[in-house]
Parts: sequence; structure tokens; C-alpha cells
Amino acid sequence: MNAIALFLVIVGAVNWGSIGLFGIDIVGSLFGGQLSVLSRIIFTVVGLAGLWSISFFFKETPIIDKMD
Repeated sequence: MNAIALFLVIVGAVNWGSIGLFGIDIVGSLFGGQLSVLSRIIFTVVGLAGLWSISFFFKETPIIDKMD
């Protein structure tokens, strides 16, 4: 679960980076625009992964050790 959450957070970060640098919403472009149902589902799942990833701050061992 942690590895999936981390992957989704990275996808979200790359998407936000592309919006900031180039004005291109990759997720929106691939899935029918920012307001399409599929894009909104993806945005929601990425947001939930970000909330899940907050728990990484409270773990005693590094997250990389848990992914192996």
C-alpha cells in the first residue's frame, strides 16, 4: 500500500510540475479534461494517496525499507 501511495504522489507531483512549468495538465489531457469523471476520480485517488503518505512522517524506519 505504501509503494502504491508513493507512486501516486509522484504522479501527482509530476502533473503539478508540468502545470507549473508548461501549463499542461497531463492527467486532464489524457483522460478527457479536468472536469471529466475519469480525471476527477484519478485526482481524488492521488489526493487520498497524499493523505495516506502523511503517515510516512510518523514511521520510525525509512519508507524504502518497507517497500522491499
